[in-house]
Amino acid sequence: MDSINLEVLKSCEEWISDGRPCELVTVIRTWGSSPRPEGAMLAICDDGCVVGSVSGGCIEDDLIDRVRREGITRTRPEIVTYGITADEAHRFGLPCGGTIQLAIEPLSNDSRVTELLQRLSKNELVARRLYLSSGAVTLGPATTGMSMQVSETAMTTIHGPRWRLLIVGAGQLSRFLAQIAIGMDYHVTVCDPREEYREGWQVAGVEVIHAMPDDLAIEMKLDSHSAVIALTHDPKLDDLVLMEALRSDAFYVGAIGSRVNNAKRRERLKLFDVSDAQLSKLHGPIGVYIGSKTPAEVAISILAEMTAVKNGVPLLDEARIENAKTAQRQRPSIDLCEGAP
Repeated sequence: MDSINLEVLKSCEEWISDGRPCELVTVIRTWGSSPRPEGAMLAICDDGCVVGSVSGGCIEDDLIDRVRREGITRTRPEIVTYGITADEAHRFGLPCGGTIQLAIEPLSNDSRVTELLQRLSKNELVARRLYLSSGAVTLGPATTGMSMQVSETAMTTIHGPRWRLLIVGAGQLSRFLAQIAIGMDYHVTVCDPREEYREGWQVAGVEVIHAMPDDLAIEMKLDSHSAVIALTHDPKLDDLVLMEALRSDAFYVGAIGSRVNNAKRRERLKLFDVSDAQLSKLHGPIGVYIGSKTPAEVAISILAEMTAVKNGVPLLDEARIENAKTAQRQRPSIDLCEGAP
């Protein structure tokens, strides 16, 4: 599963290769409410076919209509603003009178899309700089702290996984976690020293490593853009990597297991001089309560919690698995016959 922006770039590459006129549309600024964030991209071909999204669909409709009526005629990048007036906001379906500014870039072989994709396939973080007056493009290395920049002369967009996820354990649940996380623009690494679990485990775009998880965590130099999820149920593997992850700057550290097992895990970690402050970073039982039962549902639950932490959104106590299950057990049962004649 590719991220949305990666799908956009791959479509651009295909159209350019086929000699078909196409444009890359990028959200560069928003005011008020907007359904898509800055940096969101859309590709549009000469027949009106689109991949990606820059709004809830209304602006896409206008872009498609213009291409079908006028064709793709731009020879240089252009900045276009939608939603300046209340009438336009209503016309384009922008919520709360929001305004969105787009960069529309005609593409060619000189746009360096193929080179960008090649570098992304190597998990590089790339800064793509577009010069607005000429349409010239340069590519260079980027760092995790960089963000999109727009000036009167150039637009620099950041491509590649700025977030990393280390999954410990090559099981069925880790497969769903990895697939969804890749679509969320994470660089995913799965670590499992157990050969019987690694054999046959494969997800496109995910590196599977045979190593002790704690050694790998040290080697990765976990930072504030890193997350670690331990899924093996084996203390010899999970506890060791959790020790290293909790002592790092990783923004999210979680481990699967029941409340009882997590309580025991915390006591074990204390024996290895993991402080109370460090233990407070550990998420377990992992995930938010959505009544999940299947591996795919559990993966969604875990990634929902991880996303909330990443975005600085505090979870209500009722959403945490431990509290939700306790409340559910304490909730009085309903007599279905009550009130019946």
